[in-house]
Amino acid sequence: MTAPVAPKTVTALADGEWHRLHPASPLLRGGLVFIAVLGFVLANLRERIVDMFVVVFVPDMGDEFDGRYGEWQNDWANDPVGAIVVSGQTGWALLAVAVVVIGVVIGFWLSWRMHTFRITHEAVEVRSGILFRSHRSARLDRVQGVNLSRPLFARLFGTAKLDVSVAGQSGNVQLSYLGSALADGLRADILRLASGARAERAKPTAPEDAASPANSASPANSATDAPAASAHGQVSTVIGRRVDEFLAPELDPSLAPPESVVHLSIGRVIGSTLLGGTTISILVFVGIIVAGIAMGQTWVLFSFIPAVIGLVGYLWSRITKSLRYSIAGTPDGVRIGYGLLSTANQTIPPGRVHAVAVTQWILWRPFGWWTIKVNLAGHSISSSSEQNQRTIVLPVGTADDVRRVLALLLPEPADALSPLLATGLTGRGAGAGFTATPRRGAWLRPFSWRRIGWAAEAGVVLFRTGALTRSLVLMPLARMQSVAISRGPVRRLLDLASIRVHTVMGPVVVELGVIEAHAARDLFERLSADAVAWAAMDESDHWGASRDDAASPVAPTAALVAPAPAATATPTSAPPESAEPASATSAHAPEGSHD
Repeated sequence: MTAPVAPKTVTALADGEWHRLHPASPLLRGGLVFIAVLGFVLANLRERIVDMFVVVFVPDMGDEFDGRYGEWQNDWANDPVGAIVVSGQTGWALLAVAVVVIGVVIGFWLSWRMHTFRITHEAVEVRSGILFRSHRSARLDRVQGVNLSRPLFARLFGTAKLDVSVAGQSGNVQLSYLGSALADGLRADILRLASGARAERAKPTAPEDAASPANSASPANSATDAPAASAHGQVSTVIGRRVDEFLAPELDPSLAPPESVVHLSIGRVIGSTLLGGTTISILVFVGIIVAGIAMGQTWVLFSFIPAVIGLVGYLWSRITKSLRYSIAGTPDGVRIGYGLLSTANQTIPPGRVHAVAVTQWILWRPFGWWTIKVNLAGHSISSSSEQNQRTIVLPVGTADDVRRVLALLLPEPADALSPLLATGLTGRGAGAGFTATPRRGAWLRPFSWRRIGWAAEAGVVLFRTGALTRSLVLMPLARMQSVAISRGPVRRLLDLASIRVHTVMGPVVVELGVIEAHAARDLFERLSADAVAWAAMDESDHWGASRDDAASPVAPTAALVAPAPAATATPTSAPPESAEPASATSAHAPEGSHD
């Protein structure tokens, strides 16, 4: 049997050999903290240090000096630094400081030396640690996304942090830090290997950054910038390359056609942030502070001013993280970039989106603004703020932007769901493919019962909810984990039920709080059967192989288009029956569930 041809790589790092990170990695990971602490200590001891040198190097100043020296000794009697100077141990203290600094430098060098990684055709592996060694491995067929972040200080060194997200909690593998251009190329290599692509897609090119194998003893051969010319042959110095990197867009224009790229205007970003709920909280707190001062209650200053400062900082971070935003479809998935000074971008491979929520805050309605969040495997609602930011794929956009982004995220063409989107975003009641909740649902949802509804089309289930905040949740049935019906005493009395479709943890909850009981049972059976059929046709774990077979263009999810569904008696289409029955994907919820 002939062995399959492995795809060619962009960089020389995906060769199965061990390599090291950028030599500045220890400084960027922990050295900045050491420098900050040292600077803080020196800033607070500057007067003591000046006095120490005056006493040590200018000892003969007459009687006036003797009097001042006696006062100085009394003041420094209980001061650690003063005690060292008074006792004449200054030289030993400086020697101890030098030993500590040298020890830290040696520790940083050893941590860089012992931190290695390799990329094989099966996994991304990282070994690290000096005294306590660790070895982590992330399987390429479980890759949920590859993220690149460039903090401001790291950009000054021309470096970036590469984060490989895999299914499972705390399973991500980080490479901190690599040369910026090298990180871009390595991301392409990882995604290409994870895609299962059989054909050669690009010839290996000499990257701007070079990396050394793990057995090299010289840091000069590590993953750092090579003194090569830029792509246009105009920039030949390191400073010039850094300027180009600061000005370069997060999304390479050659990776996606211009019409598929979604950008955000600065005015929309600022306006949507100021019209959010955080601004209302700030105004409420400011009102409380003003009222408290007017009534002589000064304690409100210590209670609410820190909260106001924190909320203002949160608003500022929301604005800066949404600047220079772009999202587009690339051959290896959806590419999302954002950030002003510290930038980041992530690539979500095809089929890795488990649920999508399109929401609209009430103050955004006059402007027609919406935001989109997603559930991704490997992220949870308790993750760090950086990972939570990655679940926001569209901070604010118009209805047209929503349609373009959904076309990138969902496994079916946008045309299949287009008739449902307009009704799903702003509609009420039944019609246009949606089934609505009965009037008696007003007992449980008095303000939103007219809007609650559901639809299913082309392997995607849509749940429409919300009055104060409109919400349209879309979930590919191939990603469904289970489905459950809940009927408490009140719902049984009203012949109603609630239904929830379970998926991976995240900000999106796929649930209808009010639905007619018999409709819930019918939807339960339909989703249980359709999820098995659509999952059997899912080939997203090898999108590169599917793309090679279909010879599809740039669209990242074109390989996931299913055959035409068979007609059924229901108003919406269902997937073709699977050749073999699969194990049950869901079970009825116990009758004892409560409201």
